[in-house]
Amino acid sequence: MAPHLAVFDSGVGGLSIVQSLDRQLGNYQLSYLFDNALFPYGELGESTLVARVLNLVVPFCQTQRPDLLVIACNTASTVVLKPLRQMLSIPVVGVVPAIKPACEISQSKIIGLLATPATIGRSYTKQLIERFSNHCTVLKIGSTELVEIAEQKLSAQTPDLEHLRSIVSAWLKAKVQPDVVVLGCTHFPLLRNELGAIFGKNTRLVDSGQAVAKRVATLLDIKQAAHQQNCLRVGYYTKKNAHTNSLWASFNALGFNELNLLLENDLCVRSPDGLLVSDAETLVH
Repeated sequence: MAPHLAVFDSGVGGLSIVQSLDRQLGNYQLSYLFDNALFPYGELGESTLVARVLNLVVPFCQTQRPDLLVIACNTASTVVLKPLRQMLSIPVVGVVPAIKPACEISQSKIIGLLATPATIGRSYTKQLIERFSNHCTVLKIGSTELVEIAEQKLSAQTPDLEHLRSIVSAWLKAKVQPDVVVLGCTHFPLLRNELGAIFGKNTRLVDSGQAVAKRVATLLDIKQAAHQQNCLRVGYYTKKNAHTNSLWASFNALGFNELNLLLENDLCVRSPDGLLVSDAETLVH
C-alpha cells in the first residue's frame, strides 16, 4: 500500500517540497494543508505561531491519519518541531536552510542566504551558520515580498524580473557575488527559473527539497521511487478568497484531485483569537 503523507505550510511554498517528494518517492497518497488565513507566518510572534500550528496540524493529522508529516515551512520548522513531535506519534520532518551543503560546494566561500526576515532572525538559523559556515562569509537578504511573488506565480501571474532583481540588488552590485545562494524558504524554489536568470550561470541555487525527500524515504523505508500511479491527493486551505480560486491549475498540474476549504466543523480547529498561547510556551520551553 502506498504511504500517506501530510504536508503543511502557511501557503503554497510546500508544493516545492511535493515536487521533490515526487522525484524521490513516486507513488504516495497526499494531504496538503496550507494556512492561508494567517499567511504569511513570518509576521507572527513565536508563541502565536506555535499555538496556531499545534491547534491546526494536530487535529488535522488525527483526522487524516497520515504515516508521516512534513512541515514544509522554514519559519515554522525552526520553532514547532519539538512540540509537534511530543504531541504526535508519527514521524515529523521539518525543513531548514541548506547552509551546510552550500558551504561545502562554494568555491569563493561567499554564499548568500535568501530567506524570510523571520527565518534569518531565528537563533536556530544563526546556529546553523556558526556550525557549518566553514570559514565562509554568509550574506543575508530577508524578503517577505518574494513569498508573495511566488504565491502570485502559482496564480498564473508572471513575476516581474526587474522587481525581483531589485530585491537582490545588493548582491548583484557587490564586487564579489555569492557563488551559491541558499533558497531558505520553500516558496523560493518556485521562482528558481527567474532567480537563476537574474543571478546567472555562475551562481548555484540550493534548497532543502532533496534532503527532505531523502529523509522521508529513509523514515518510510522506501528504497527507490515507485512507478507513478494515481493516488488520492487532496489540498486544504483555511480561508477562501480570490487567490485560492486561482490556484487550482497549479494544484491540478501536480496531480491533486481536490482543493477544499477546511471548515472548523471538519476539525476541532480553534480560531486565531482562541489560541492556547500559554500551552504553546510550555511545550516550546
